[in-house]
Amino acid sequence: MVKKGKINDLFIFDNLGRKAVTSASAGEVVCFGGMENVEIGDTLLSGTDVCKDPLPPIFVESPTVKMTFGVNKSPLGGKEGKFLTSRMIRDRLMKELDKNVSLKVEEGASSDIYEVSGRGQLHLTVLIEEMRREGFEMEIGPPKVIMRMNEETGKREEPWEKLEIRVPDEYLGKIVDLLNSRKGEMLEMGKEEEMSSLVFLIPTRGMLGLRSAAMTSSRGTALIDSVFHSYRPEVKGMIGAPGDNGSLLAHSSGSANSNGIAGAQDRGKMFIAPGDEVYKGMIVGVHQRPGDLEINVCKMKQLTNMRASGKDNWVGIVTPLELTLDGGVEYISEDEVLEVTPTKIRMAKNPNFVKQGRPSRIK
Repeated sequence: MVKKGKINDLFIFDNLGRKAVTSASAGEVVCFGGMENVEIGDTLLSGTDVCKDPLPPIFVESPTVKMTFGVNKSPLGGKEGKFLTSRMIRDRLMKELDKNVSLKVEEGASSDIYEVSGRGQLHLTVLIEEMRREGFEMEIGPPKVIMRMNEETGKREEPWEKLEIRVPDEYLGKIVDLLNSRKGEMLEMGKEEEMSSLVFLIPTRGMLGLRSAAMTSSRGTALIDSVFHSYRPEVKGMIGAPGDNGSLLAHSSGSANSNGIAGAQDRGKMFIAPGDEVYKGMIVGVHQRPGDLEINVCKMKQLTNMRASGKDNWVGIVTPLELTLDGGVEYISEDEVLEVTPTKIRMAKNPNFVKQGRPSRIK
């Protein structure tokens, strides 16, 4: 299809900036303004040329993972961010579509939720990090793989990726076991000096949380790269190791203190430290047993007429787990949400979730 338009401005890149020009020669990278509805893969010609043999269009990979972006509705929401409303979030996502060609934004189940689809968990996590640094507060849903229906066979298919990973020889066995547990299929194995090179085909579901697990297994030495391969019939059964641990939930709202945390940390590993603000339903730790457990981390020490040394306020407090954006996205299950602010990352149970069977942390 031939479209006509007029270019008003033409620029070439000059050092770290741009310079306006009236013409450009072959091989130069240019940017222009004035034409609308120009898409990736279009061939542009001057008005005097005839397009006899346009360049083949560039294939843009389809999104394979989606997450929900919504207004932060937690009791601690709205205290840090500058951009809080659904309109601000929508405008920012629509602006991102201008430069992020693999991204897709759709209306969600309600007016303040948007479904954002991208080329994997890392693709969407980078966008979330950019937005929180700009001053956005949001409520993020867990990542979900985008399935499709094969019209010819009538069966559901899921995306698979070609994974290339390099790892020192001493960690090779752990990495192979990790990929096998995620339904990976080995294609190649090679040797490069003191590093082993592996090529796997793996379902995109198995890629969720894989980078952190691989870095832990290899002590941060693994080099990972992946690219979309194809859609294949859906893999039956659970991918990854069973999620045996539940969450520790705050029993009430308030400020966590050393007495409450000292009594609660016997139940599992904590995400919070004394002085952190919590609210009812907030995930404050990882339970050491299956199932969720409510704990009171705001419990004050009972006062008596006996004086005690103030140094015992911090005795026995274990250093909390560091909660990062990547770790939070990988941790939350289908009935949980991630609260993202410019300075804080929190997790909580989703009060609007309609339970349809037992939720699992394995995607």
